[in-house]
Parts: sequence; structure tokens; C-alpha cells
Amino acid sequence: MFSGAIVAIVTPFKAGTVDEAGLRSLVDFQIENGTRGIVPCGTTGESPTLSHEEHARVVEIVIEQAAGRVPVIAGTGSNSTAEAISLTAHAKKAGADAALLITPYYNKPTQEGIYRHFEAVAKAVDIPIVVYNIPGRTATNIEPATMERLSRIDNIVGVKESAGSMKQITDIISLCAEDFTVLSGEDFLTFPLLCVGGKGVISVVSNVAPRQMADLCALFLQGRFEESRKLYYKLLPLLHILFIETNPAPVKAALAMMGKIGSEEVRLPLVTMSDINRERLRQVLQAQGLL
Repeated sequence: MFSGAIVAIVTPFKAGTVDEAGLRSLVDFQIENGTRGIVPCGTTGESPTLSHEEHARVVEIVIEQAAGRVPVIAGTGSNSTAEAISLTAHAKKAGADAALLITPYYNKPTQEGIYRHFEAVAKAVDIPIVVYNIPGRTATNIEPATMERLSRIDNIVGVKESAGSMKQITDIISLCAEDFTVLSGEDFLTFPLLCVGGKGVISVVSNVAPRQMADLCALFLQGRFEESRKLYYKLLPLLHILFIETNPAPVKAALAMMGKIGSEEVRLPLVTMSDINRERLRQVLQAQGLL
């Protein structure tokens, strides 16, 4: 179910509220350009600043608009296990194909606490679960040995690995079963991850360049390695510039420049891009043929 380029979709806002029409348009834009799955309410979707009602509605809108054309992997993580179970249960009821759960943040659990957290959610809600490991935001890394334990739970089917370490990626792939899906959570590591046995990426860059990211993965998975490698290096400036400030401010700025959303609005404590970096972003977008 989960391979290739999957987008971690932004949540567009208009005057402080979710821009539902804009979100539906983004879903269609992604599917029309080859994206293989959609993740609403992840980090890129600004889940920490969505109310529970908004979170539920964003998930529902994406499921409705995708209409079964691609899988929807709803972001349902929390630093509270009980809340994660509740969000995941809603995602299943709404018709999501899977759930993406971030490691509990701020609490800083031990490896045993991490294991029991995901085990509890997996037991409570019978839905495929993709673990999301991003220690730069959570302050806790899921060690490969813990990931191997988690991979033995029937409905924990994969990981979005965002530690930024190829060693960790290769350790996970070597320890876990062949059918455990390892996806990159770092756009710039997509091609290297594919080379060592990963299956794709949950991508920020796909928001603005869905066809290019889809092609990069598809070419590799078709065995057209050199074409994929060349496309990766062509895209590399874009893969870097979209993280010049805290995600998702740059990607929202890019989408606004492209006319794909009506506003680059983000919610505090995030702020829109500085003028200097916005101009640098514009230059890269122009060089990539996206403006």
C-alpha cells in the first residue's frame, strides 16, 4: 500500500480558519500529479496548532476528496497515549487507510515507554500504523532494536524515519522483516534510502513538486536508477531551500507563489518567511520551472 512519493500535505488557512476549498484543491493537485498517498495532520499540516475539531475535519476532508483514489494516512500522534488512541479511532471511523503516529514528544519516554505507547494504540485500534520517528522535534529517538520489536506487532506496518542517519536507516532495514516498510521522512535522503532498500518518502517537497518527486521514486522502483539519480540531483536545491526556515513556512510560501493556496498563513508560534529567504526561495522555484 505504501511506496513511492506520499505527500505530507499542508493545512491551508484563511483568516485564521481552515481553508476547506483550498485543501480539497490541493488533494486533487497531488493525485493528478502522481502522488501515491496523502498524509493530513502531520507536522507539515501544523497538527500541534489544530483544535481537535479542526484535526478531525481536516482528516475527513482529505478522505472525502481523495475518494479512494490514493491511500490516506491520517496523522494521529500525540504525547498522550489516550489522546493518540482517540485520534486514531476517529481516523479509522472516518475511513482512513492507515495512521501515522509520531513518537510521544516532550514526555521523553524510555525505549520501553515508546514500545508500550505504540503497542497500546495498535491494540486499541485495528488499523495499519506507520511509526513516525523524528528525534529533532520529539527529543527522543526510537532505537533500531525498539523498531524491530514494534515491527513484530501485526498492524504496525512501517516507519517514517526522520532521524537523518543512514546508519539508523540501514540498521532498521536489516533488523526488520522484508514486509516492514521504511519510508524517508527527509526529502534529501529519498534517493539514498531507496538505494538501501527503502520504499519511498513521506514528502514535504511533494507539496510543490508532486510530479517530480513521484517520478524520482517511480523511476527507481522501475529499475531506472540513473534517471532517478539525475532527477534527484536536479531537485536537490529545492530539497534544501524548502527547509531554510521552520517547516511548513517555506512550503506554504512556495505554494502561495505558485497560486496553489490563497495565503501563506501559518499559526503562531510559527511565522511566515523573512523577505530575504522568501526571495531565495523564489529564485529556486523559478530555476526549477515551478513559477
